[in-house]
Amino acid sequence: MSDMNGTNGGVFDDEPYADTGGDGDADVDLLEEELRRAAAVLDPVPAQLQQLAVEAYALHDLDTRVAELTFDSLVDAIPVRGAADVPRMLTFRAGDVTVDVEVSAQGLMGQVLPPRPARIEVLTGPAAGAPLTTDDLGRFTGDAPPCGPFALRLRTGGEVVVTEWLRA
Repeated sequence: MSDMNGTNGGVFDDEPYADTGGDGDADVDLLEEELRRAAAVLDPVPAQLQQLAVEAYALHDLDTRVAELTFDSLVDAIPVRGAADVPRMLTFRAGDVTVDVEVSAQGLMGQVLPPRPARIEVLTGPAAGAPLTTDDLGRFTGDAPPCGPFALRLRTGGEVVVTEWLRA
């Protein structure tokens, strides 16, 4: 609607959020967050596409080898009657490196074979969690269980190995 001077009364000014009486950046951030939530509800990213994106990000270091999942107790193990809250057992292999991992409500416990010093990062997105280190026998533990998709990144000397991504 135009006023007597032929202007639109500030509704469609070139400068968005002008004269709002507040911080324009905060308004833009609030609007952006609201639009992100609406898009997540109305047009969510397909799970397969999200998985591919996460796996592609893991490969941003071209020298990284991907460890293949060779055993998952959710798929390969025979269930025990009456057992509740059993830990999930996983085995990953990349060449001569094997990583056995137990995931439970108490956290992670695992071993790198053959035993070697390694720094292990639990990946749950772009940022890695607190690094875990192996002992003389290649064992490691973490107090926090991963939630959502996760992978492990092992750094042993000059070698980097990343496991496949799984849901906790």
